[in-house]
Amino acid sequence: MRLSGHKIAVLMESDFYEPEILYYRYRFPEEGAEVHFLTRLWGNDAMTFQGHEHRMPFDVDESFEDLDEFALKEYSAVIVPSGMVSDRLRYTDDPQELPPAAQFLRRAFADPAIVKGIICHGMWLAAPIPGLMRGRRAVVHNNLLGDLRNMGGEYVDQDVVVHDDLVTGRTGNHCHVFARTIIDLLADRQSAQSAQAAQSAQADQSAQAVPAGQG
Repeated sequence: MRLSGHKIAVLMESDFYEPEILYYRYRFPEEGAEVHFLTRLWGNDAMTFQGHEHRMPFDVDESFEDLDEFALKEYSAVIVPSGMVSDRLRYTDDPQELPPAAQFLRRAFADPAIVKGIICHGMWLAAPIPGLMRGRRAVVHNNLLGDLRNMGGEYVDQDVVVHDDLVTGRTGNHCHVFARTIIDLLADRQSAQSAQAAQSAQADQSAQAVPAGQG
């Protein structure tokens, strides 16, 4: 399995798009990855959210607010899904402060080792963060074209767009292509790291094999 040992975070709130969330729940583990659904628990041990289309219940008991820098680095990817998840998560108690979910996203963007996935209306969560999307190529739902451009992003008319460590998807109905792109990107990164490690090991062996006096 290509993603054995990887952890993927998916942000959650009510009014999520059921087919998309269920797809992530099963598709990433098929490749060997752990999927963790994270939310703002508001002091609760767990919360039950309802889907947007069919009111499907979904229990979440992990909070992104509990993740320190070391715990965040354990994740290979952070996904902001479609639906109204990002709109609900961008609520802030203090208008002078970034919403906790936006703070979490900013921390993830600060680490290029973490792949960021934003699909459809998920781009709403990036809106409160100054400069986050400036100069980045991305696709969003047509309803968010103005949002992306006002954030300084460059709109690309494709179902899925990759810009360095950022993967964006057009709508929740493109979740399968979006997820496959993230899987391929993580697998390619792992292959490149393995190849680099093998080359370094070979170079060390070659250096050790040089006879004394000829180094």
